[in-house]
Amino acid sequence: MHVLVLSGGLSAERDVSLRSGRRVAEALRVERPDWEVHEHDVDATLLDRLRAHRPDCIVPLLHGAAGEDGALRDVLESLDIPFVGSTAGASRLAFDKPITKRLVETVGVATPACVAMPQSTFRELGAAGVLDAAVERLGLPIVVKPTKGGSALGASVVHAAADLPAAMVGAFAYGDVVLMERHVAGIEVSVCVFERAGDVLALSAVEIVPEGELYDYASRYTAGTTEFFCPARLTDEQALAAQALALDVHVLLGLRDWSRTDMIVTPDATAWFLEVNVAPGMTETSLFPQALVAAEISLGHLTADLVEGAVDRS
Repeated sequence: MHVLVLSGGLSAERDVSLRSGRRVAEALRVERPDWEVHEHDVDATLLDRLRAHRPDCIVPLLHGAAGEDGALRDVLESLDIPFVGSTAGASRLAFDKPITKRLVETVGVATPACVAMPQSTFRELGAAGVLDAAVERLGLPIVVKPTKGGSALGASVVHAAADLPAAMVGAFAYGDVVLMERHVAGIEVSVCVFERAGDVLALSAVEIVPEGELYDYASRYTAGTTEFFCPARLTDEQALAAQALALDVHVLLGLRDWSRTDMIVTPDATAWFLEVNVAPGMTETSLFPQALVAAEISLGHLTADLVEGAVDRS
């Protein structure tokens, strides 16, 4: 089996992607020493590499637009190369946060109220009037973040209306459309989902307790800055609600192989959907590997199973 792990790219999450790629590639080499496992950046040399040394399967581990907006997966589908993960179409749905929130809301999934604001509208209508209307609708505090992208880049929590313009400018640095979302107080958790032998399975929820108020980029990838609990410190009812939400989102959006759903769980056992990721981080501090360790499933074993499944379905 010749497996190519794709990582890197040009997004703001390049470094995280490279770390994820190295970790998964090494786990595959340990799990299947008879396989030929290589890593490659997503750059101008990639297509020539794929034509000259066509792999049996690709594991895309790019974060941000480069790997999650569906474009790269469109190329892989056009080349008819099997790959692990969601299709191009499903990835596009999952990558656009307002669209995803609207879709899950239509089937009764709880998700915080939000306002999506393009930068052009923000300028044309005037920042003051637009932000006043958003605060009136959503109340305070408000979570501000780009509608596309990950790793909480450009995200912040705003407690005072006077701080909202600066938060918007910070989020616009990472995208042309910004999401303002009502803040929901509760336990922040992520639930990872994977597929095996035709079944869609949810791992135990991972509880996230950052040093600061927000689980931001530094909290995600700097060891020791965030405390994790897996399984999360939830009641049985809360834990089941969290897993059910992640499974529902995975199936509703037509996701494939693996995904990670981020949510807030409140004391009344309501799981509030925030966003879903089709290319979960696989670094030493990432949530998916932590959930696998708690379930006594090795990263190499799971990835090898998914690689073989991708080849079989082709």
